[in-house]
Amino acid sequence: MSSSVIGSVTLPAPAGAATPYIERGTPDFLRISIALFCAGIATFTLLYCVQPMLPVFSRDFGISAAQASLAISLPSIALAFGTLVASALSESFGRKPLMVGSVFASAGLTFVSALAPNWEVFLLLRTLQGLALAGLPAAAIAYLAEEVHPRSIGLATGLYISGNALGGMAGRVGAGVLTEFVSWHVALAGMGLLGLLTAVVFVMALRQSRHFKPRELRLGSLVQGFVTHLREPGLRMLFIAGVLMMGGFVTMYNYIGYRLMSPEIGLSPGLAGMVYSVYLVGIVASASIGSLADRLGRARIFWMNIVVILVGLGLSLLPSVFGAVAGLALLTLGFFGAHAIANAWVGRRALQAKAQAASLYLFACYGGSGVLGTVGGWVLSGWGWAGVVGLIATCMVAALALGLRLSRLKPLAQPVG
Repeated sequence: MSSSVIGSVTLPAPAGAATPYIERGTPDFLRISIALFCAGIATFTLLYCVQPMLPVFSRDFGISAAQASLAISLPSIALAFGTLVASALSESFGRKPLMVGSVFASAGLTFVSALAPNWEVFLLLRTLQGLALAGLPAAAIAYLAEEVHPRSIGLATGLYISGNALGGMAGRVGAGVLTEFVSWHVALAGMGLLGLLTAVVFVMALRQSRHFKPRELRLGSLVQGFVTHLREPGLRMLFIAGVLMMGGFVTMYNYIGYRLMSPEIGLSPGLAGMVYSVYLVGIVASASIGSLADRLGRARIFWMNIVVILVGLGLSLLPSVFGAVAGLALLTLGFFGAHAIANAWVGRRALQAKAQAASLYLFACYGGSGVLGTVGGWVLSGWGWAGVVGLIATCMVAALALGLRLSRLKPLAQPVG
């Protein structure tokens, strides 16, 4: 493997290596876990804190559900494209500097967006925020793949995804409750402050890379890295599964607020926001299922999570708070379990250019969430909640088929482990 290829990572064997890989139970593993946990909190807090505000945006700006969803979809799409560039930058300038700049810039843009005078300016600032956020997830998975031993990568990735879950819960619940008592402007500024605090902890806890080797930034090598990953059948299926899973997950969370605040159920914005506390399920699922996949194998566990999601979708059709909450909890459990496995699986299946592989998976996830998240609004307007559930279920059945095919693929030979 040529050292000039963008993103190529040659990992020496742990035995006898001057700089060993980090394993669970060590102080370095604890530091990395805390740092990336906080990174996950910041990412999902800042990206998704406006989700419970979508019905409020519809009311205050006089816009449809699909138009309101652009506050999520546009930054998600910007983040998706941004990860492709950010992964290349992280290969040249390092993982930590890119992640630090990303989280502080996105927190600052959150504060500014709270002052937006109209809907158009607000969407522009949210789109810029998505671009700023791209550096963090693009570099985080590559950082873990380089620094953590394969025996512990599932747990480490699961803890990072758990931070995503906690950030998603804190942002959604916090913003939902604050919007009950103050304006959405104040609520959004509060979320920016939370993102800034977690960014400070992240910077203090994360150690410098020890296995990172800077690569010269070359467009031809960059394109070749992407092509190599897209040709690998297992990675290709994981990327498509990311589109379907994240797209369905975000669609559910985008419009569950409309469901809960509809005359059929009739919750207030504050109570509807509290329902997002089921994200706690995702925090537990990410770490525990990621660790379980380390022991039993990713192929054996991945598809089971999709089945859990489908059961949750069925429950969400019940016209009650119980149905909505139980369905959302099962969907969250299944999604974060599958997402943690897929993240680690991409890192293990990419034999070179790991940052680019991670960025392609993230591109698929956030691009899928941006497109399907807005399509769900059109479906809600035309076919109601049953239509939204049908759209998500179609995505999950396709993801289940991919999971079953992935379970029959042979693992690729790795340079470590």
